Amino acid sequence: MPTSLSTSEAFLLAMAIIFTVPWLIWRLARADHVAPLVVVQVVGGILLGPGVLGAVFPSYYAAVFRPDVVTALNGLAWWAVMLFVWGAGIELDLRSAWADRRQAGTTAALALVMPLLFGSVAALVLLRFPGWAGAGGAPWQTVLGIGMACAVTALPVLLLVMDELKILREPLGQRLLRYASLDDVAIWAVLAFILLDWERVGRQLAFLLLFAVAAVAIRALMRRLAEKDRWPVGLIWLIACGLAADWSGLHYMVGAFLAGVVLDADMFDRGRLDSFRSTVLLALMPVYFLSTGLKSQWSADGLMVLGGAVLLFIAAFAGKLIAVGIAGRLLRWPRGDAIVIGLLLQTKGLVGIVFANVLLDKKIIGGDTFTALLLMSAVSTMLTLPGVRPRLAAVLNGPISKRNDQCGSIQRLDSEE
Repeated sequence: MPTSLSTSEAFLLAMAIIFTVPWLIWRLARADHVAPLVVVQVVGGILLGPGVLGAVFPSYYAAVFRPDVVTALNGLAWWAVMLFVWGAGIELDLRSAWADRRQAGTTAALALVMPLLFGSVAALVLLRFPGWAGAGGAPWQTVLGIGMACAVTALPVLLLVMDELKILREPLGQRLLRYASLDDVAIWAVLAFILLDWERVGRQLAFLLLFAVAAVAIRALMRRLAEKDRWPVGLIWLIACGLAADWSGLHYMVGAFLAGVVLDADMFDRGRLDSFRSTVLLALMPVYFLSTGLKSQWSADGLMVLGGAVLLFIAAFAGKLIAVGIAGRLLRWPRGDAIVIGLLLQTKGLVGIVFANVLLDKKIIGGDTFTALLLMSAVSTMLTLPGVRPRLAAVLNGPISKRNDQCGSIQRLDSEE
């Protein structure tokens, strides 16, 4: 590999690797029925990082992913994830969740709290060994952060999975969106709490107060604008919120999520909003996955990292399934609903990775914990489609006369009636 590549040449070569390798693997392995492309890109980002590619081909890695190229990639990755998180905030449908608050609130609370508890216990086990805690966080922040990473459900990836399964617009899909929307809000609220910096609490309180006032103003302004003008104004609002949140010490991704969550999806054309999400995932987010992979470390024994990932996966997977199973009993769901919903809520994907990135940036977790969380998120998401497909038909086509969606069931008529 020549070492005389210009910055632009090395950057474009890195981009070619980022976009080509995961797609080829996904297509040649015919993995589209097993996992969305984004999951393969997440795994590809880890493999292209210093722990794998950098270790096997150090000279090649150093020539392509050199500091000036990594700096450029990081800038693009920051913007990509801000757009992604902003769009995820806009997609939240809190109105329907509130209208169905008993069922949605019960399910979302259990689906959040149970894996949080399991993940926190797993974190306490990991922290008995050196290298898992970050240098900049208190023990409670590390434990709560790891626990919340185990409780995450990635709403955007859930949308992709449900679209693949053709249930996005079905009653089952709408129920899942309500559960995931409530959990998404709770997860970001807890993250903001974890990131509270008592030395900068004045700035953070000022940001939250100013944001509350500005949110009222931006909503009124957006309603008065033509739809074509809402996009550029929305992006300006996104940048301002990200900058203000980062200045206050909360993190720019918290600001990006808040910038989106105060806007309504009906402020934008549905088709353009779907196209926007798809474009960000296709054209920008792969760079973020690579940027994330560059942070993955295997400084401890590699088996220790894998063991930590397995422990976190068990905590997240079991916690979510047990929680939804309890919800199903309390709300008297038909048999089969709980296992399908529990598996679909396992999709951690992008939000889980974003969450882990924030914890690493703030030095609340160590590099080995970060790598274990990445592996846990990727495996959880990859198991969703294979686990759901064989069970979905029985749930959707069971011999049930009619079931009320408001009480947690799927409306349908038995085909034999």
